[in-house]
Amino acid sequence: MNLESENNKKLKEFFGSEYHALKGYVNSRIRDNVNRDAEDIIQDVALKLFSGADRYAPINNVAGFVYRSIKNKIIDVMRTTKKTESVEVNEEFLDLAEIFQPPSGNEFSDNINSVLKECINDLKPGYKEIIIAIDFEGYTYKEISQETGIPEGTLMSRRHRAIGILYKKLENKINKENR
Repeated sequence: MNLESENNKKLKEFFGSEYHALKGYVNSRIRDNVNRDAEDIIQDVALKLFSGADRYAPINNVAGFVYRSIKNKIIDVMRTTKKTESVEVNEEFLDLAEIFQPPSGNEFSDNINSVLKECINDLKPGYKEIIIAIDFEGYTYKEISQETGIPEGTLMSRRHRAIGILYKKLENKINKENR
């Protein structure tokens, strides 16, 4: 029990203080694209390390342990990454998705709809694809994970970040138009 709490404590302290350095390390090894995102890799490694912390011997060199784990994850991602075709989103596709999306009773103005479409089109491909798949096409995380091989947690993180980016972009555009 003491071993579990000691390893967890060391890992929490390390990830808390070194997150940005870890992100820089991962970014120096890969380029962000649909299947490779620095934050996703770090989160996957952290999840595995924290969930298995009680199985490890006492971790003396936390930095070496974490960096080695991240390096191995990067190698795994590079080996298993398949070339995927990016989904091209155009106005007709989003209009079609709106037709199949049931009305919510909270209708937006045409102006907000066009701003939303523009903001979605401006997202990087991985974010755009997850928003369209989940929010417009009605796929589940499990279905997308099975199809792409990307872990469900990674897809959830990606969508969460995409929604945050969309929210900020929408807020900025609407504020500029209302001035």
